[in-house]
Parts: sequence; C-alpha cells; structure tokens
Amino acid sequence: MNSNTDLLKGKKALVTGGSRGIGRAISKIFADNGAQVVFTYYKKRDIAIEILSKLSGEGHQCLELDLRNDEQIEKAVIDAITIMDGLDVLVNNAGIFIDHPIDKMSFREWKNSWQSTLDTNLIGPANLCFYSAKHFIKEKRGKIINISSRGAYRGEPNAPAYGASKAGLNSLSQSLAVALAPYNIFVGAVAPGFVETDMTNEILSGPEGKSIINQSPMKRAGKPEEIANAVMMLSIDGIDYASGTVIDLNGASYLR
Repeated sequence: MNSNTDLLKGKKALVTGGSRGIGRAISKIFADNGAQVVFTYYKKRDIAIEILSKLSGEGHQCLELDLRNDEQIEKAVIDAITIMDGLDVLVNNAGIFIDHPIDKMSFREWKNSWQSTLDTNLIGPANLCFYSAKHFIKEKRGKIINISSRGAYRGEPNAPAYGASKAGLNSLSQSLAVALAPYNIFVGAVAPGFVETDMTNEILSGPEGKSIINQSPMKRAGKPEEIANAVMMLSIDGIDYASGTVIDLNGASYLR
C-alpha cells in the first residue's frame, strides 16, 4: 500500500511494542495514512520518544507498558482512550522470544521461559483484548488485530513456548471473532515468517542466517513494512467479512 494517504483518516489506534521492528513500522504507516496513534514501549523511553517525534500528523503519544502487569494493561487502554478521545483499532504486536531448548534446560529455566513467554505473548494480549472489547462493545464497532507467527504452525524447536503462545493467539483471535461479531467488532491476525528487525539482524548475519533465508523460495526475509501493510489492510473500512482470518506472510516458507 502507498504511504501518505487518507485510508485511516480519523481512526484511533493503540499499538503495543510500537517503538521497534514491526510495531514501529505499523505505527508509522498508521500515522502516514491519517490515524492517530498511541503506541506502547517497554523500558527504553528515549527510543520511544525519538520514534514518536518522527510520526506524521499530530496527537500521537507513547506509553510504557509491561504486558505481565494487569493494572498497567487496564491503565494503558484507559489512557489511550482518554488521549485520543476514543479507540478504533487495537494492534497486539509486542512479544518476546526466549530460547529454551528442552535438552539444555534445567526445570527452573524451562518453567520460567514458559511463564514469561505466555504471560507476555498470550495472557497480556488477551487482557488487552478484554479491556478494548469493553469499549468497542459500547461503541458497537472496533477492530482487534493480533500479530502471530509462522511458528504457530511450523513449530519452534528451540523456543516451544513461543510457538505455543502464537498458536494460542491465533485461537484467541478466531474465538473472539465469533464472540464479538454480534457487536460489529472485527478480529483477525497476521502471522509473519522471519522478518528483518533490530532483534533478528544478529541472527541473520550469523551462521544460521543463510539457512533461514533459504527457507523462503524468495531467498530473503520479510520486511517490517510488509507486515505493516497487511495490518493496515485489515484496519481499513470495508473488509469486515475477513474477520477470523489469519494472514500468512512468510515468503512461501511454510504453506498450510
């Protein structure tokens, strides 16, 4: 999609993890296309402020959020609604990836990896859905878009909690699509494959990089902007019948 259009003019969006990688690309394309954006970050406020200053348009804001903290989650939704005088789109993008190969972990390390991953990648987003849905139900409209992963289907041998959390996020998305349809609320998900970000560049430039690139017949990783384009497509008016969808963006590296 082209940048700098009015496709999202007047829309108000809350994007988690908006200060880096895919979330940064989503925040940018939303702002470029007329939306007001509140994005969340975790700890690195200086980076968040820099990203905020570069967004097109006015009225944007950033909020610190720990997805493992229930009170912060509720407050983030309330604050976003207050700042923007409403909310139209929730994008659950923030997440973590922790290596925890089963053959190299102690039980304590294994359990902690699972707990942290599920709290951040599934329970936190589910709670954001809950509080946002309360607002959307009152308004009789709204959109929830969850960022999943190819790992939900292909598996993550060295990070099984990550794959499980994203499979859960897909199921959450489709379950809520049915539950919230009577209120004119759209719910969908986007499942990227390997994407070039500041978090993955080290892996791509390392010994595993070539094999990862070769997983796709396109012989490259995805770009954050490509994922952001898909999220934007689901956020515009006129695509509500796609509710419940999970869009694969993995360069044909995994077909289902």
